[in-house]
Amino acid sequence: MPARTPPGTGRADLVADTALALLAARGMRGLTHRAVDEAAGLPPGSTSNVARTRQALLELAVRRLADREARVLGLHGMPDPRDGLDALVDALALAAHRALTRNRELTLARYELALEATRRPELRAYFDATGRRFRDVLTGLVTALGSTDPARHTLSLVAWADGLMFSCVAGSYSAEAPSADELRQGLRELLHGMLNG
Repeated sequence: MPARTPPGTGRADLVADTALALLAARGMRGLTHRAVDEAAGLPPGSTSNVARTRQALLELAVRRLADREARVLGLHGMPDPRDGLDALVDALALAAHRALTRNRELTLARYELALEATRRPELRAYFDATGRRFRDVLTGLVTALGSTDPARHTLSLVAWADGLMFSCVAGSYSAEAPSADELRQGLRELLHGMLNG
């Protein structure tokens, strides 16, 4: 199970990427220090040297997940709100499509970690803190586009995206991802209703 770590990446990133790949392939029960060593082709004990405890390994995976998802979702390349609602719809649709297709395993790993966080309060706090940067970007965008209730609109947007991605990665719609055009249509309907209602 090769991890998607670019050449020259540090050992901590290799361990984290391999942990994410294992979570997607085997679920939480398949994630052990030994399994990471084996899947990453590392000498026994290498993962323990990077993340001594299971909690440390999970936190490392969450941190790497947030970094990789920021690139997948293009958080730093979101359009200027002055470009209008359609530019935001296009950017969000393409980001969601990347998460559902080329980065499907990463999205699946995120849901494994989110569920584990419901049982581990210390991981919940860490998971929520890393996810806050995504919400903050969206809140800034909908505010700039004229939202009258940015917190509620951000929640609706995140819930729509999370629900759609879960359904298409792990739920009853997992057989085929929606096209970028279908995602655009759904987002356009949602955002127009929020901002022009």
